Amino acid sequence: MGKHANKSMIAKTLVMLTLFFAPLVVINIGLVANTWLLFTLYMTSGIGMAGIGMGIMHDAIHGSYSKNQKVNEYLGYTMNLIGANATVWKIQHNVLHHTYTNIEGADDDINAPFFLRFSPHAKKYRLHRFQHLYVWFFYGLSTVSWITAKDFIRLGRYRKMGFLNKKNEFRNELIKIIGWKLLYYSYALIIPLSMVPIAPWIVILAFLSMHFVTGLLISIVFQVAHIMPNMEFPLPDNSGVVEGDWFAHQLATTTNFAPKSRFFSWLIGGLNYQIEHHLLPNICHIHYKKISDIVADTAREYGMPYNTKRTFAAAIRDHIGALRKLGKIQRIPTR
Repeated sequence: MGKHANKSMIAKTLVMLTLFFAPLVVINIGLVANTWLLFTLYMTSGIGMAGIGMGIMHDAIHGSYSKNQKVNEYLGYTMNLIGANATVWKIQHNVLHHTYTNIEGADDDINAPFFLRFSPHAKKYRLHRFQHLYVWFFYGLSTVSWITAKDFIRLGRYRKMGFLNKKNEFRNELIKIIGWKLLYYSYALIIPLSMVPIAPWIVILAFLSMHFVTGLLISIVFQVAHIMPNMEFPLPDNSGVVEGDWFAHQLATTTNFAPKSRFFSWLIGGLNYQIEHHLLPNICHIHYKKISDIVADTAREYGMPYNTKRTFAAAIRDHIGALRKLGKIQRIPTR
């Protein structure tokens, strides 16, 4: 068994790219005059967008899609084609999230705005008591944030953290972000506004519905893997070192879910095998199911946890429980 993409992965790539672009092509050539059809096409494109995010660019940017790094680089640009930015994602996800999983202040996946609390070490506000009810709305808006402000904000912050420190690297990346976003907005919104004979506010609302579908799907899949009742949120000591080894850290902060659902796993880019992904991000997700038994047996052999939920519904239920708990417990201070 190779560790890179196989025929099934290539077929998925074609399916997800088609699912994203085909509805937009129909919209852009002016064939849509019905509001419900417009929303249906945009939301279908949103499913394809989520598929690209979870099942194509994710592997490519990790370098696990192909042994040819040029192929990984080009497929990584699919992140840019859906309105975000591959360079910013690589720092946020590959470097910070995978290295500092569930560590307050370091893992950007749990560094939330004030109205959400994803760590017991984050400041607690009274409104957090209700976050398990309203978080879904903000999950749906997450990719709207990506295509507007988040990439620019994080690019500046990552520069201050010591990334993008080569000569002109920050400036060049900023220019690329602007260029890619202009391209994205052109075919995802601007051309539809001029070609679709429907009120502009409805077109914009349909465009936002596409992103709401994508944001909700992606956020739920990624967040239920780490924001769970039995997950640990370790802190570094005074010297900045986290106790224990990196493998133990990943096992203590990550959960699998729905391991027996082949179609679901195919649909979400194998991210229901989050443990395997975190331990072996250089292996294409299409192979995670085959190696999961080995990983589980090895973890148990060494007395380490191997957290898994039988179904996705069970994972969401426990995620809600974790959000409720985080909305009630007092802040555990950092060292």
